[in-house]
Amino acid sequence: MTVTGLLDGAGAELLAEACAHFQPGRELQLVEKLRKQYDATLVSAAVTQASLRHRAIAKFGQDAARMYFTPDGLEQATRSTVGSHRAQRIAATLPGSTVVDLGCGIGGDLISAARAGLRVTGVERDPATADAARANLTALGLPGEVVVGDAESFDLAPYDVVFADPARRADGRRVFDHNAYSPPWSFVTELLSRTACVKVAPGIPHDAVPDGVEAEWISDAGEVKEAALWSGRLYAGTTRRATLLPSGATVTEAPEAETGPVGQYIYEPDGAVVRAGLVTAVAGAVDGWLLDPRIAYVTADDLVPTPLASAYEVVEELPYKEKALRSWVHSHDIGTLEIKKRGVDVDPAQLRKKLAPRGSRSATLIITRINRDAVAYSCRRVAPSQSAA
Repeated sequence: MTVTGLLDGAGAELLAEACAHFQPGRELQLVEKLRKQYDATLVSAAVTQASLRHRAIAKFGQDAARMYFTPDGLEQATRSTVGSHRAQRIAATLPGSTVVDLGCGIGGDLISAARAGLRVTGVERDPATADAARANLTALGLPGEVVVGDAESFDLAPYDVVFADPARRADGRRVFDHNAYSPPWSFVTELLSRTACVKVAPGIPHDAVPDGVEAEWISDAGEVKEAALWSGRLYAGTTRRATLLPSGATVTEAPEAETGPVGQYIYEPDGAVVRAGLVTAVAGAVDGWLLDPRIAYVTADDLVPTPLASAYEVVEELPYKEKALRSWVHSHDIGTLEIKKRGVDVDPAQLRKKLAPRGSRSATLIITRINRDAVAYSCRRVAPSQSAA
């Protein structure tokens, strides 16, 4: 059953009751209770929807309680903070423009674009998913239309901007190779010859981005979410950009940086900065230098607030040997041990298990490579309020 059966009448009444009594892990009990009053098929659809709404809070916040989802649609949907960032960029450049969203899914990006004052049309080939997208615009009181159609054959001529989010899953598994996207990469590059924004996986190779297109890597709360490719009138004249949400901090330039020994602080650049290849921007921001030219750690003598990186105060350098590290853990009464690593082949979870922290204190261990040697640093994580502007 699609979401249409839950939009009004008994279906809407049942969905409200399912959401009001939903508890994670107790779905079967809820189904049994509701089947005493409602049709079994309708109950199954309502409880599934209640479960999806609960999961969707992480992406859509309070809106999730009024929205409609499919399992795949929720999995692939853009979280609202990222969608809003993209929509606001389009609206700032081309206010009131018409936007067609190819493969709109359950309509997450349509919602963000409509709220930014853009005139939106969603295209979705799966009728059930299109029903959910249409219902979401209505539920949130937003204008726009959703049509069932194929992205590759849809007429784009009437629209100012094309947005596309190619499918990156095949047979239920995530696809990392951009050449395996659906629609295919050849279609994506064709879209980028016009005014367009295309959402891609953050692992997109730099050399896969066409000339004259900006690649923007976006993180939210420190987690890299996606890369967005901007072309045509949305191209801002830079090749690579890192944007950090929710602060909105952005960086596009990578100045030269020197390499030197560890200072009083180690800075770990945000993942979007690393993906964009803009690590040296952090060195410039904190008046620091690189520990190694091939490793994404910056070091400096002073604590300088920057939203581009997390800061760690270096307490001491340690031998990178399991026995020595275990001795350090026990002699310092370490019970909570955060392990950060770059450039070394080590599984932090396995190493933590071997070091057996059982004390009462907390510490951070940074393990990295300098030239050919692995080194370890005992560190104290600096509170975000101290390390970010």
